[in-house]
Amino acid sequence: MVSKKRRQLDNREGYTLTELLVVLVIISLLTAIVAPRLIGRIGKAKSTTARTQIENLISALDIYQLDMGEYPSTKQGLDALITKPADTEVGFDLWAGPYLRRGKVPLDPWKKPFTYTLSPDGETILVTSLGKDAQVGGDGENRDITSDD
Repeated sequence: MVSKKRRQLDNREGYTLTELLVVLVIISLLTAIVAPRLIGRIGKAKSTTARTQIENLISALDIYQLDMGEYPSTKQGLDALITKPADTEVGFDLWAGPYLRRGKVPLDPWKKPFTYTLSPDGETILVTSLGKDAQVGGDGENRDITSDD
């Protein structure tokens, strides 16, 4: 004679293999539809982050220019925002940095350095992220993002 408890265990309901496969197919289809849209949004988010970082760098460069009387040269680059001039250099006593909060120049969202250029007249600065491909030009995520945009 089979115990009452044993009969209850034999009668319990569960999921069949077919039901589990149907659920897996539905999840796979949803992933195939949603994933490309999310990837596109991640690219846009990185471009927006790069623009914000460039704006922050421009603000820091403007403060540097107010303190020092001029923007850093192209040769000095963005490192001038975190590195105090040597005591023999012009502006040593005017430098009030570091001008970036973490004491280092950030990388763009694609982990590449920003480029900095000062015009020959010393009045116009250009900060650029070369995008995902780190090459001049491009479309989409590979598009250059500059302070001129």
